[in-house]
Amino acid sequence: MRPCGVFDEKYTQDIAIVRTWQHWAILIGALILVYLFPFFASYYLIAFINITCITIIVVLGLQIVSGYCGQISFGQPAFMAVGAYASAILTTKVGLSFWLALPLSGVAAGIFGIIGGAPSLRIKGFYLAVATIAIHFVTMWLILHLKITGATQGLNTTSPEFFGYPLDTDETMYFLIVTVMLIMTFGARNLARTKVGRAFVAIRDNDLAAEVMGMNLYYYKLLAFFISCFFAGVAGSLWAHLIMVVHPEQFTLNHALWYVGMIIIGGMGSIPGVFFGVFFVRVLDELVLFTAPMLVAWFPWLGMAPASSLSISAFGAVLVFFLMFEPRGLAHRWEIFKTSYRLYPFAY
Repeated sequence: MRPCGVFDEKYTQDIAIVRTWQHWAILIGALILVYLFPFFASYYLIAFINITCITIIVVLGLQIVSGYCGQISFGQPAFMAVGAYASAILTTKVGLSFWLALPLSGVAAGIFGIIGGAPSLRIKGFYLAVATIAIHFVTMWLILHLKITGATQGLNTTSPEFFGYPLDTDETMYFLIVTVMLIMTFGARNLARTKVGRAFVAIRDNDLAAEVMGMNLYYYKLLAFFISCFFAGVAGSLWAHLIMVVHPEQFTLNHALWYVGMIIIGGMGSIPGVFFGVFFVRVLDELVLFTAPMLVAWFPWLGMAPASSLSISAFGAVLVFFLMFEPRGLAHRWEIFKTSYRLYPFAY
């Protein structure tokens, strides 16, 4: 499935992510374009990319625990909230630098995920999904009733600083968010290719066979849960310092449904599928925002109710379409396209 003339002489070449000079050229060109984007893009597009990149980090964590390890989780918004509140507390009340609070917020979310997820990882399937929903409600209850989290008032955060230069606008935060997203993507991509990643896939495909082969199911499931929560915590920290305020209403169970829908649309068990799914759903949501007022103008007899629920309706319709006609997601279509491109004009 490779272009003619590309041969593997070493194992390192066989497993390399970036294989040829053409790949390197595309990668370097794409990175240059990404980092020059704020200089010619509008404020709307920059804000859109910021939110999308934070969502990608959250969904990457969900892809690891659900797509690779096969554990259904609806707790990502809760662990994102833990990371956001941890970062806000560490920077405003403890006085730590944002650059220390960023990884520590991921660790805090991971530890919280282990505490909440350890009992639930003895179960699987539908029961695990319900257990993670329970974790979400417990987390939100604690946030609303603890004084350190500001209860119903929420917390205000400060702007990060880079060598004394404040990152207090969407344009400056863009560079931070995109860089962290790229680092997390690189880590997730390589994790899937390690011994741990192969163990996750084995547990997903057949946990009984994996256990017979000597794998410690509880250890690997807990590790997948920790890594997933770490990603959500880092995303929560970025969100807190981008929005500058943290409130429980920002992390709802509806967001968990959207995240799960994103990996279904993009493709379960695929890192590129995360990007396909997140961008597809985010663009769909933006299109709905522009379409809803037109719906009211064209069909005033419908009232405001259909327009207000158009986003959820469109998301549900698209999700059902993918479950019925393309259950392996957009990543599968991308692989088919790459294969046909490489083999063209030959039929084999």
